[in-house]
Amino acid sequence: MTTHTNRAPLNLPPATARALTIAGTAIAFAGTFLAWTWTDEFPGDLTVTGYPGGLQLLTLVGSLITLLLALSGYGLRGLRWLTPGGTNASVRYAALAVLATTGYAVGAITVDLGGIVNLEPGAWVSLAGALVAALAAFGLPADQALADENPSGLAVLGNSLTAPAPTRARELPSWAEILIIATSFGVALYLFSFIIDTEYTELFIGSLLSFGFGFTALHRAGLIGRLTALTVKHRNVTLTSALVAAFCFPFTQSTGEYTLIGTNILIFAAVALGLNVVVGLAGLLDLGYVAFLGVGAYTSALVSGASASAIGIHFPFWAAALTGAGVSLVFGVFIGAPTLRLRGDYLAIVTLGFGEIFRVTVNNLNGNSGPDLTNGSQGIPSIPDLDILGFAFGESHDIGPFSLSRSANYFLLMLLVTAVVILVFRRSGDSRIGRAWVAIREDETAATAMGINAFRLKLLAFALGATLAGLAGTVQAHVNYTVTPEQYQFAGAVPPNSAFLLAAVILGGMGTLSGPFVGAALLYLIPAKLQFMQDYQLLLFGIALILLMRFRPEGLIADRRKQLEFHEADENDPTGQRDLPEPRQPEGTGAGIAKAGA
Repeated sequence: MTTHTNRAPLNLPPATARALTIAGTAIAFAGTFLAWTWTDEFPGDLTVTGYPGGLQLLTLVGSLITLLLALSGYGLRGLRWLTPGGTNASVRYAALAVLATTGYAVGAITVDLGGIVNLEPGAWVSLAGALVAALAAFGLPADQALADENPSGLAVLGNSLTAPAPTRARELPSWAEILIIATSFGVALYLFSFIIDTEYTELFIGSLLSFGFGFTALHRAGLIGRLTALTVKHRNVTLTSALVAAFCFPFTQSTGEYTLIGTNILIFAAVALGLNVVVGLAGLLDLGYVAFLGVGAYTSALVSGASASAIGIHFPFWAAALTGAGVSLVFGVFIGAPTLRLRGDYLAIVTLGFGEIFRVTVNNLNGNSGPDLTNGSQGIPSIPDLDILGFAFGESHDIGPFSLSRSANYFLLMLLVTAVVILVFRRSGDSRIGRAWVAIREDETAATAMGINAFRLKLLAFALGATLAGLAGTVQAHVNYTVTPEQYQFAGAVPPNSAFLLAAVILGGMGTLSGPFVGAALLYLIPAKLQFMQDYQLLLFGIALILLMRFRPEGLIADRRKQLEFHEADENDPTGQRDLPEPRQPEGTGAGIAKAGA
């Protein structure tokens, strides 16, 4: 059986490297109980000895996780379950999380207060410990992807014993697996609430650094893989847990500011999931998809009793939502029918043109350049709040000890719409039609040769994606009070727009259910919290995409099939320099084509 080379990045004896890692992490942990600065002018009040706060808490938690992962490398009975996928790479990333967070905190104190003279001994202690731990962690031997195991569970390379080899997951009772899934979503809700509710920028940036490296450490440890396997096994439980956790989010917020951000993230994510039908499943590059969101929003605004509406009618919400989705469906068919015989770049150019045509058209329907329908660049303002079965969405409501603000009301409504979008995406993706979409995405010529009507199915994907975007647009119109042409550009500083929607799908993972939600949350939340970097937002956004395409081209949450393809490509080319892709052969898509044509 083959193994990877057991070579450490730094030339240290494994026992010495592990001992230094543990010692350095313990020092960093102890430093959090000392003062990091002498003045409380730095946010978080890091002046109290014996009581960590602010960024110190991130270093404390990161150090504790690193200690546990490093100690599991000794094969301790109660800790071996922490590292089923490998004991060393996870320690390296966890140590980097501590170093990155502590180093950022020290740098922020120095810059904000005007010099290193403002640092107290606790900061130097934690920074020195984190640096020692990170350097020593790179002296640990590399984990083995495949290894023979002796009866003691240790991997054997030659005649030397190394760290415990990756172990197979022990079968758990169903109730325990369900409990693990529910607990994981509870932790995810807490972490999301913590990040979105950070009171100052320094804590938000530190949280991103800590959680980014920390998530990678847990992934390398194998815990994320085991959790993913459980969610695949219990799909219905996973979706229910996710919806329950999202439902609880407004009750964790004391104000409506961050609940409004959550509402916009749901709108962004629902539209991105609709685009995932077009791009991720069917493989159609649509660069004007945000126009369908605009069609749904404008339609809802026109028929919901807005004072500036040229139609002057007032539908109940369910009728307005169906009207917006229906009009978007018509536009999807109208645009897709003459253009979907194109492929690749040609289709992308046509859809980009459609997005710009939509924006220019609604800008000109002002009574001067065209009919008076959309009020031109002024848009349609004063869209009234919804009132469904006597429940006024524009008012606050008390439910027991909790108070739901206007944004919380719309968050819960958008959560219901998102559940519908998830249901449609999941059912269509798992159906015979969904398998046909995947076959077309992989090789349209081969799919057509197997009897699949590629044009009809691509048109169906285009229409379904447009309908889902239009449905989300009907809620967006009421949340924002107004719709204007500037909200639906191809690219801009504020999402959603076509470029950000496509980036959310690619960043999260094409063809997956949860990927667009992760991508949408990151792309909407980070600009909302880092307002001071608005001038450099697109630059940083481009750099992030370049790094993502280099180091994780399958996305943050990869489709299992795509992940396997990238993994095989890396193993066939260990130098990291991949050859130019060859035309895909029908053999690679035979399973999907056979299922689709059945």
